[in-house]
Amino acid sequence: MGVIPTLVKLLDVHCQNTALTEMCLIAFGNLAELESSKEQFASTNVAEELVKLFKKQVEHDKREMIFEVLAPLAENDVIKLQLVEAGLVECLLEIVQQKVDSDKEDDTAELKTASDLMVLLLLGDESMQKLFEGGKGNVFQRVLSWIPSNNHQLQLAGALAIANFARNDGNCIHMVDNGIVEKLMDLLDRHVEDGNVTVQHAALSALRNLAIPVINKAKMLSAGVTEAVLKFLKSEMPPVQFKLLGTLRMLIDAQAEAAEQLGKNVKLVERLVEWCEAKDHAGVMGESNRLLSALIRHSKS
Repeated sequence: MGVIPTLVKLLDVHCQNTALTEMCLIAFGNLAELESSKEQFASTNVAEELVKLFKKQVEHDKREMIFEVLAPLAENDVIKLQLVEAGLVECLLEIVQQKVDSDKEDDTAELKTASDLMVLLLLGDESMQKLFEGGKGNVFQRVLSWIPSNNHQLQLAGALAIANFARNDGNCIHMVDNGIVEKLMDLLDRHVEDGNVTVQHAALSALRNLAIPVINKAKMLSAGVTEAVLKFLKSEMPPVQFKLLGTLRMLIDAQAEAAEQLGKNVKLVERLVEWCEAKDHAGVMGESNRLLSALIRHSKS
């Protein structure tokens, strides 16, 4: 019945009226969950209005309300791009900078929401490329600086963002040539003993994606990625096991020497045989079988 465009107009005309804007936000939050309504939102200027409103908010609760609308809307690729063009990313980066050293519960929650939303915006191909800007973009550089940070949430968001930037060959090649692999290996190193499982998983995801272009494989092998990844063989966490297997499989693709070396690694082969029986975890079981056959096939030994 055209309620969505009407509400978006109301938000624009009455942005000074707090009670009314809050009501619009609650309505948006309830409407935004539906797939069909996201498409309708995409044909309005809702992204612009929400970012404008967001910039004016200083109170945590008010920003929280807008976040609750942004998250479901940002699942739509068209709206992702609109939010990026409306300047949402700059707002998110500012929040991260303000909150990163705070111990207050509200600030920690807001840091998490802002960095999670940032990662979500990078899931769209167009919005991701726009923010990558050939690897020179301010956003990409800021995300890089999150990886060596001491904040687990930022390390996680940084690694996930790199995994999202690494969705096309050009980006992957550029990042490997500019030292991203060393940063990710340092991050993994910090999480070997009693590490944070989500950070391990995210860093391994990023390495796996970076290893897809043929030209990157030899560079990553000589940088010592296999050794860094093998430190997690003892992990009991299926998501980490799954990414570890995928990363190794990408690295040895058509790399005979590396495949032969890994195939002779007794600890690895024992673990693979064990994981080939992991009936509770179909993903791990499938990847183990694939890696085992890839070791034989690529080693030509």
